[in-house]
Amino acid sequence: MTAVLGTPVTTVTSSAGAAPLSAQATDYAALVASGTTPVDVRSQRKRQADGVLSGALAIDAAELLTRLTPGTPESLSSAHADARWLLISDDGHEAEWLAWHLQARGITGAVFVVGGYRALRRARVVGTISEQELAAISAH
Repeated sequence: MTAVLGTPVTTVTSSAGAAPLSAQATDYAALVASGTTPVDVRSQRKRQADGVLSGALAIDAAELLTRLTPGTPESLSSAHADARWLLISDDGHEAEWLAWHLQARGITGAVFVVGGYRALRRARVVGTISEQELAAISAH
């Protein structure tokens, strides 16, 4: 996480109202269906060992703040002040820290899953795959 500490802070102004910092694992499907983008911040090793979260962006935790903060050369094209991100770490703690920092930067749509990937597994949530993703997979 030391790479994150050296990341310059960019504050953005959001038109969104105050948002909660967390979401329950049981709310995952509804949040994704409403347009919130799930982001898996677990390491590649953890994803290989414990399983992938289908339909989620996989972004290393050390790069997340730079990637999801608008206005940096490294930010994703979908990173904007009103974006809604659902952060998932192994147990929820790292995602909580990252969601807090994103909200402090003005990205109020950033929330984390309480209990992380472990809670999603207990709730039998394995993610979703869009029709477009299914077509791309089946074409290969």
